[in-house]
Amino acid sequence: MTIQTYLASPVGDITLQATDMGLSYVGFAPKSVYSEGNNEHLKRACTQLTEYFAGQRSEFDVALDTQGTPFQQAVWQLLRQIPYGETNTYGWMAARLDNPKAVRAVGAANGNNPISIIVPCHRIIGANGKLTGYAGGLERKSWLLAHEGIKITQ
Repeated sequence: MTIQTYLASPVGDITLQATDMGLSYVGFAPKSVYSEGNNEHLKRACTQLTEYFAGQRSEFDVALDTQGTPFQQAVWQLLRQIPYGETNTYGWMAARLDNPKAVRAVGAANGNNPISIIVPCHRIIGANGKLTGYAGGLERKSWLLAHEGIKITQ
């Protein structure tokens, strides 16, 4: 069963959803059909996100329960390896996945990342060093990068 809760943050209200196995969604979507509730995964995620926004946390260690293809799962796992305060590109990701021609597929998988911030898709920028799309909007992406000490020109 999936339950959800909400967290007020400097980038707006965040919706968090979880199953008994782990977080299944962290993002900026409005309320959904899931019942409001709390479990250990939601409590832990809210605590860690609050610490992140307060500048007291740079890594997350919450359990995830994401649904996706094996390729999407590989992309999301690779995103988690990009350190706080650093950025990379879709091309770098495709090369790390031993498929340098899969840049667009990596971009699509990145765009379908269901766990914003914790799986840091905001750390992916264009090969030209500029901001690229973000499901939460470029203003949020810019804020998150600046929060991590990354300066990006637009």
